[in-house]
Amino acid sequence: MATLTIRNLPEPIRRSLKERAAAHNRSMEAEVRSILEQSVAAQPNFIDRWIASAESLRGDLELPARTTARPVDLS
Repeated sequence: MATLTIRNLPEPIRRSLKERAAAHNRSMEAEVRSILEQSVAAQPNFIDRWIASAESLRGDLELPARTTARPVDLS
Protein backbone atom coordinates (compact mmCIF):
# COMPACT_ATOMS: atom_id res chain seq x y z
CA MET A 1 0.00 0.00 0.00
CA ALA A 2 1.41 3.41 -0.96
CA THR A 3 1.59 6.54 1.16
CA LEU A 4 0.79 9.98 -0.20
CA THR A 5 1.81 13.23 1.49
CA ILE A 6 0.11 16.48 0.52
CA ARG A 7 2.06 19.59 1.45
CA ASN A 8 0.91 23.21 1.62
CA LEU A 9 -2.79 22.40 1.71
CA PRO A 10 -4.62 25.72 2.17
CA GLU A 11 -6.46 25.99 5.47
CA PRO A 12 -9.92 26.55 3.88
CA ILE A 13 -9.48 23.32 1.89
CA ARG A 14 -8.41 21.38 4.99
CA ARG A 15 -11.38 22.76 6.92
CA SER A 16 -13.83 21.85 4.14
CA LEU A 17 -12.33 18.39 3.89
CA LYS A 18 -12.68 17.89 7.62
CA GLU A 19 -16.35 18.99 7.49
CA ARG A 20 -17.03 16.71 4.53
CA ALA A 21 -15.40 13.76 6.32
CA ALA A 22 -17.49 14.41 9.44
CA ALA A 23 -20.66 14.55 7.34
CA HIS A 24 -19.81 11.08 5.98
CA ASN A 25 -18.74 9.74 9.39
CA ARG A 26 -15.19 9.13 8.16
CA SER A 27 -11.70 10.26 9.02
CA MET A 28 -10.11 12.88 6.78
CA GLU A 29 -7.79 10.18 5.43
CA ALA A 30 -10.73 7.92 4.55
CA GLU A 31 -12.54 10.85 2.93
CA VAL A 32 -9.54 11.74 0.78
CA ARG A 33 -9.17 8.07 -0.19
CA SER A 34 -12.85 7.97 -1.21
CA ILE A 35 -12.54 11.18 -3.25
CA LEU A 36 -9.46 9.85 -5.06
CA GLU A 37 -11.07 6.48 -5.76
CA GLN A 38 -14.18 8.12 -7.22
CA SER A 39 -12.19 10.56 -9.34
CA VAL A 40 -9.98 7.93 -10.99
CA ALA A 41 -12.48 5.07 -11.18
CA ALA A 42 -12.95 3.65 -14.65
CA GLN A 43 -15.52 5.70 -16.49
CA PRO A 44 -17.23 4.46 -19.63
CA ASN A 45 -15.75 6.31 -22.56
CA PHE A 46 -17.56 9.08 -24.38
CA ILE A 47 -18.70 6.89 -27.28
CA ASP A 48 -20.28 4.29 -24.98
CA ARG A 49 -22.14 7.02 -23.04
CA TRP A 50 -23.26 8.67 -26.29
CA ILE A 51 -24.55 5.39 -27.76
CA ALA A 52 -26.38 4.55 -24.54
CA SER A 53 -28.05 7.96 -24.43
CA ALA A 54 -28.97 7.77 -28.13
CA GLU A 55 -30.48 4.32 -27.68
CA SER A 56 -32.66 5.62 -24.86
CA LEU A 57 -34.15 8.16 -27.31
CA ARG A 58 -34.98 5.49 -29.87
CA GLY A 59 -38.66 5.20 -30.66
CA ASP A 60 -40.95 3.67 -33.25
CA LEU A 61 -40.80 5.84 -36.34
CA GLU A 62 -43.07 5.29 -39.30
CA LEU A 63 -41.50 6.19 -42.59
CA PRO A 64 -43.75 7.67 -45.26
CA ALA A 65 -44.66 5.45 -48.22
CA ARG A 66 -42.30 5.81 -51.16
CA THR A 67 -43.66 7.30 -54.32
CA THR A 68 -42.25 7.40 -57.82
CA ALA A 69 -39.84 10.19 -58.60
CA ARG A 70 -41.14 13.29 -60.32
CA PRO A 71 -39.94 13.87 -63.84
CA VAL A 72 -37.21 16.51 -64.14
CA ASP A 73 -37.16 18.98 -67.03
CA LEU A 74 -33.55 19.97 -67.81
CA SER A 75 -34.33 22.10 -70.86
